[in-house]
Parts: sequence; C-alpha cells; structure tokens
Amino acid sequence: MATMTYREALNEALREEMDRDPDVFLMGEEVAEYDGAYKVSKGLLDVFGDQRVVDAPISELGFAGLGVGAAMAGLRPVIEFMTFNFAYLALDQIINNASKLRYMSGGQFKVPITFRGPNGPALQLGAQHSQACETYFLHAPGCKVVTPATPADAKGLLKASIRDDDPVAFMEGELLYNLKGEVPEEDDFVIPLGVADLKRVGSDVSIITHGQMVHLALQASDKLESEGIEAEVLDLRSVRPLDVDAILETVQKTNRVVYLEDSWPYAGTGAQVVSIIQEEAFDHLDAPVLRVTQADVPMPYAKNLEALAKPSVEQVLESCKKVLYR
Repeated sequence: MATMTYREALNEALREEMDRDPDVFLMGEEVAEYDGAYKVSKGLLDVFGDQRVVDAPISELGFAGLGVGAAMAGLRPVIEFMTFNFAYLALDQIINNASKLRYMSGGQFKVPITFRGPNGPALQLGAQHSQACETYFLHAPGCKVVTPATPADAKGLLKASIRDDDPVAFMEGELLYNLKGEVPEEDDFVIPLGVADLKRVGSDVSIITHGQMVHLALQASDKLESEGIEAEVLDLRSVRPLDVDAILETVQKTNRVVYLEDSWPYAGTGAQVVSIIQEEAFDHLDAPVLRVTQADVPMPYAKNLEALAKPSVEQVLESCKKVLYR
C-alpha cells in the first residue's frame, strides 16, 4: 500500500490511463498551464503535451460539447469542470446529448466520456458554488454518477469511469483533496462501478451514505460506539448504478437505517434509496428510515449559518438513536 492524498490518487489515475490508452485526453479550465484549479492535473502537460492536456475557455457548454463529439468519434475525453456547479451550464450537452445518443442511435454510437470535478458543499463559497449536484445527473437515464470518498476509491473508480463506454459524472469531494489514505500498489487497480463498500461493520443501525459524507458517518459511528451502539457505514461509491444488493443486505442485518447526504432533502439521492428500501425490504424494518441532509435552503455564505445548514455529527447521532428508540 502507498499513502497518498485524494488529489494525488486522482492524478495517478489520469496519468496511468493516459499512458495506457492514447485515445484518453483531458480538457477543461486551467488543466494544462496551471495544473488544474485543485492541482489534480499537475505535471500532465509536461508528460503528454498540449494535444492531450487542453486548456479550454470559460465556456462549459462549448467544451463539454466538443468532448461529446470527440467521444462519438472514438476518443475517450475526460472533461474537467472547475466545480460541478459550473456543469449546470453544460447540462444540455451532458443530459440531452451524452446521456441519450447511444439510445437514440440504436447503439451505433458509444459516448465514453468522463465529466469530473469538485462537488458538494465547501467552505464559505456561497449559494451558487457550494452545493451537491448528484441529483441533476442521476435523474437522467444513460448517465452514471460516481462519488468517491477515499484516495483508493478515487483512483480505482476514476480508472473504471474512463474505461466505461457510457458518460460518467465523476464527482470529487471538494473538501477531500488533501485527505490522505492508503492506495493499493497494484499494476492496474480498478474498482468496478456500482459496487458499494462497507466502510465500517456494525449490527445495530445502518448509516448509508456517499461522497464526502462518508467521513461524517464514520465520526458519528465512533461516538455511537462509545455509547454501546454499533453502527454499520455503507458507502455507495456510485449512486447510479446503485448497489441495491448491498443496501438490502445491510437493512436485513440491522433493521434500522439512517441515510446521510450533503444535498437537499427534496427529491434527493436518499429519497430514491429510501424508496427502494420500503419496496424491497419493508418487512425487515423495525423503524422508519430517517434522512439527514443539508437544510432545504440555498447555502448561506455566513460561516455560522453555513454550519447550521450542513449535516452534522449531532444530527446523525440523534437520528440513529431515534430509529433505535433510545
């Protein structure tokens, strides 16, 4: 195992895939000369040149569309958005073109494109730049949505996303780039999409989550353990495709569930997961499934209000105890 940051793991994945497959190229705002806004593409321009590491103008709809066309022509573009909040400007290309062209062409076109960049609430970036964007992309058939929480997952899932023949929205935790963790030193470390991971084993209550909220769930589970409560933490890793078998397995084991996400509650990812649980595992539940989410408001800029709007360890603890009737 090698210890590296989340940022370094992403860089290593890009480097390895670009070295393995000459059809892979990276394009986005400041990815070349500046090494990326979060330095994920550091050093790639020097290795692969400006034909494969391409600085794009601030026109997300334009360079996302260029990437879609390149994917239809047989290349494997990786399109970086400086933040996934900016991807909203490219939704027409991502949802109406990339996600639908394989279906609309009767399988004549594949669109192997990866859209990646930072996602989720950050620190005092305000309402327009500090939000979790998963729901906008997982709602559309044809688009896969991946949310890695650790350096190992970041590397293995990015490699799998680049190799996938369908468009993937690869959403990196904005607060995770400096996170350190162990990454396997295998020659070709790849994690399949749609396979959840048990980050902690428990028997009393299941905390199901994804993305940077995995770490909040682990903090909460540590506190619960000190009170004699064993919480299981299931990291979905990708929210489309969804590992339904893993979800049902943990529900059948603990009989109590809290879903944690840093997006809004209305029509969120958790709403879909809860729907699956009540349809497929209702008889295994000993309490209603509860959700812990961001407050249903635009993210405030003021630091004290921002803290109130974000999910907290205390909210997770309260919800876990509530489903346990403590």
